[in-house]
Amino acid sequence: MKFSKSLFVLACSSILTISCKETSNEPKKTAVSEKIVTAEKAVIPTENLETASFNIEGMTCAMGCAKTIEKELSGLEGVQEATVDFENKTATVAFDSTKQTPESLTKVVEAAADGQTYKVSNIKIIGKHS
Repeated sequence: MKFSKSLFVLACSSILTISCKETSNEPKKTAVSEKIVTAEKAVIPTENLETASFNIEGMTCAMGCAKTIEKELSGLEGVQEATVDFENKTATVAFDSTKQTPESLTKVVEAAADGQTYKVSNIKIIGKHS
């Protein structure tokens, strides 16, 4: 009995230790977009800067879902800033219109997780900075 308990505790602690570690220093690639940003973000010319807002259905938590989507969007080439509001189930993204479109942002959000969890709707361009 002691052996079984010890083995169980060892297995659980191993899983917890391993599951929370990043295994690679390489940027994460998504199935939809292979565009990866390096540590420095390029300056977006004002005439190319647009801001889009959209609803995201399927989020179940702020730290997992919302932060994961925000990180995916922020990591795209041409995205200056991305914020995801879990409580209002919305995202706001400032992006370079020559590198991204509202449709490409939608594809990234909907491809996150298992590709079926999140659905984007009500896409609006709320600012074109000229």
